[in-house]
Amino acid sequence: MIRPILLLLLSNIFMTFAWYGHLKNLSTKPLWVAILASWGIAFFEYCFQVPGNRYGSTYFTLPQLKMLQEVITLVVFVVFATFYMGVKPSWNYLWAACCLIGAVFFIFRSNP
Repeated sequence: MIRPILLLLLSNIFMTFAWYGHLKNLSTKPLWVAILASWGIAFFEYCFQVPGNRYGSTYFTLPQLKMLQEVITLVVFVVFATFYMGVKPSWNYLWAACCLIGAVFFIFRSNP
């Protein structure tokens, strides 16, 4: 059960850099350079995401897998935004995390 989580974590790290890393590193380059760099990074995202979802589907339902992905995405994004992009965390990060914890609770609880 840990393997799909680790694969999705790695996938999200690549995804976050593909989506937002160019804002820091390539902001003065032509847009096509940023697009090609992002596509190159996204290739590695999919190399982890596809097997992560495939392995994960043997342990989790599809809604559970999606919710797990969202939680991982938020965690990776907060770390990325704070430490790589220099964004100062706010209380809104905490409130968003609380909402996701509630969503995780409802999607993983057994149906009554």
